[in-house]
Amino acid sequence: MLRAPLDSSAITAALSRYWRVSVVDLTASTQSDLVALVHQESAHAGDVIVAEYQSAGRGRLTRSFDAPKSTALLFSFYIKPQRTNDDWGWIPLIAGVSVAQTLSHFDAQVKWPNDILIRDKKVSGLIAEVVGDGIVVGIGINIAMTPSELPVSTATSLFIEGATNITRNDLLPNLLNLFERNFRDWDRGSDEIMDTYRQMSATIGREVQVHYPDGRVERDTAASISGNGELILANGAHVQAGDVLHLR
Repeated sequence: MLRAPLDSSAITAALSRYWRVSVVDLTASTQSDLVALVHQESAHAGDVIVAEYQSAGRGRLTRSFDAPKSTALLFSFYIKPQRTNDDWGWIPLIAGVSVAQTLSHFDAQVKWPNDILIRDKKVSGLIAEVVGDGIVVGIGINIAMTPSELPVSTATSLFIEGATNITRNDLLPNLLNLFERNFRDWDRGSDEIMDTYRQMSATIGREVQVHYPDGRVERDTAASISGNGELILANGAHVQAGDVLHLR
């Protein structure tokens, strides 16, 4: 059941009217495909591309995201926020919370900025790109991978965590509908999602090591999240971008 093929009709039937999903069997990257459509002015808010397999999946910081065919939920969607651009740093955090809430049965948590963890192991990651006057968000969730299929030892999958009766055809519409509610509330001015994020955070309160894009490394306690989505350290530093390693 975990490796059941994607079914466009089943997915669409469970979605709100905001979303329009295109299912593809093979692509280099759903993220690259949707970004290209936005640049061509052929995409609209609510468009989603989901793939059975990606030959060149994209993760954060130019990394790749690889998964054997039908073992992961791999998709990208396009949204056009109305809130000021200064607040858009919260979009990937809202997406992460939505994934964790969808996987609440597994006690999933969010790790700043773009990972979702189960028992401190990565089950999902995402990427968010500003494109034109909107954002393309790409998400990958390890669904049916066995231990030998995992890309790294620090990862996990829903199968490894005990899932047996989950299908991607159920998971995708549940996640998209939940993200839509969270996003619409936030976009109308509500900041309630910030408290939800803090409650679901695996990072806040932890001693962390931050690896900045310029090569600097900083070690401190993660204290909070700013109104712009930055990680705030106990020393007052605001981290806008970087890799965060949990130390304890």
